[in-house]
Amino acid sequence: MSVALKEAQEFLADHWSPDVDRRAWMELVVDERWAVLRWPEEWYGRGLADDEAKEVEALFAAAGAPGPGQDITNLWAGTMLAGGSDDLKRQFLRPLLLDQVAMCLLYSEPGAGSDLAGIRTSAVRDGDEWIVNGQKVWTSGARGADYGMLIARTDWDQPKHRGITFFWFPMHQPGVEIRPLRQATGDARFNEVFLTDARVPDSHRLGELGGGWWVLQTALAYERAAMGATRRGPATGVLGATGRAHGRIPAADVSLLDLARRVGKADDPAVRQALMELHCARTVNDWNAERAKAVMRAGGSSPLASLGKLAFSQILHRAGRLQGHLLGVEATLDGDEFPTARDHNYSQLNAYFFSIGGGTDQIQRNIIGERILGLPKEPEVDRDVPFREVPASGQPRR
Repeated sequence: MSVALKEAQEFLADHWSPDVDRRAWMELVVDERWAVLRWPEEWYGRGLADDEAKEVEALFAAAGAPGPGQDITNLWAGTMLAGGSDDLKRQFLRPLLLDQVAMCLLYSEPGAGSDLAGIRTSAVRDGDEWIVNGQKVWTSGARGADYGMLIARTDWDQPKHRGITFFWFPMHQPGVEIRPLRQATGDARFNEVFLTDARVPDSHRLGELGGGWWVLQTALAYERAAMGATRRGPATGVLGATGRAHGRIPAADVSLLDLARRVGKADDPAVRQALMELHCARTVNDWNAERAKAVMRAGGSSPLASLGKLAFSQILHRAGRLQGHLLGVEATLDGDEFPTARDHNYSQLNAYFFSIGGGTDQIQRNIIGERILGLPKEPEVDRDVPFREVPASGQPRR
């Protein structure tokens, strides 16, 4: 038995019980360096190898004790560890691990969604601060966020990938206007954010000046890995519960298998085949997620996260279609008086969130083709052109 595993057993025996106060428990887990086992000891970790960390995580899981694994799942803390200065890490890592800081992503723009390197939001140096002007869109959680992870163009004379800088941007300030966007599902979980002479300290810069694109790749890898491995969503598997991803809690959670039995179609060969295809797709995607996580645990990023994200979005669409097939004409109903049909309609529409958020399905296919299959890259005529000379790129706002 390793030293870490023995210490974990003693820690759980001394401190864990199912009725423990969860907030106090998480503080203890973080402060005793069990939350991010693979991280360096100076940053709340234990510097464990992946195999040893997985043993400890399995021990916590067997006891029903939450806490470990944030070195794989915590987008905000992982990005801060990778790109933040020591001062920023001292200020933010612990609150981020304790979920005490509300965050959002300030990436996409009306003219730069799939091609994030085409952003036009500008940041102009003003002493020890940067003045930010521009617009972001599809920003989840913006209305309650304390900070946003912002990419802005700081050098318009560099090619598009090399003129971007990554900032830890304070949201509660003049010049930040947030407008909710109503979705087809009826939710308004996304927002557009207008930045007008807003400010961010240079000390809140992550990575090198002009090196924001490479910090962004770390953040995107965390996001895609999380989306590719998530179990939330409509009928993610044969035995998995249906439900509303990031939305209202459904009144009637049922699995696709349970639904097939309820409507008398569980013995239909075509339905059974579709159920097993979904089950196999989900199982393979779970395996792929473990492969992608293993690379991230080693400190890298992997195109396998794109493979998992694309696969998961396709699973959601296929599950939604099968759910509608099982319901038949009932699927045309809606409203709280028809909870199963209502949740089906929501699931069908909400599946598009996973096809768009975190990089569209088309972008994931490009990444898979180029970085996994080794296919030739698509032509990029503007890749080495100063961004201010790129047609329709716009000019920096002064």
